[in-house]
Amino acid sequence: MAQDYDSPKDKNDDAVAALAGGAEAHDGSDVDDDETAIAENFELPGADLSSEDASVTVIPMQGDEFVCSECFLVKHRSQLAFMRDGQPVCKECAA
Repeated sequence: MAQDYDSPKDKNDDAVAALAGGAEAHDGSDVDDDETAIAENFELPGADLSSEDASVTVIPMQGDEFVCSECFLVKHRSQLAFMRDGQPVCKECAA
């Protein structure tokens, strides 16, 4: 089938095609029931976790580590790029 590239285009058709990823737009009534059931089992970020106990072992900073003054992460001494105003800066932040 030949396409007439000189004919005016309907902007709404282009927007719908772009949003649908090139597929036809769906009205949402044909949603798979299995997908809906699977989605109900997922917990969204920001859920109430106040009743949960966190069991994390915190290891103190070691003698060969420093806290970067830019990103505030604990890094190994081998990651030290330079000192700025007496404060350490890691290689990632210096890049």
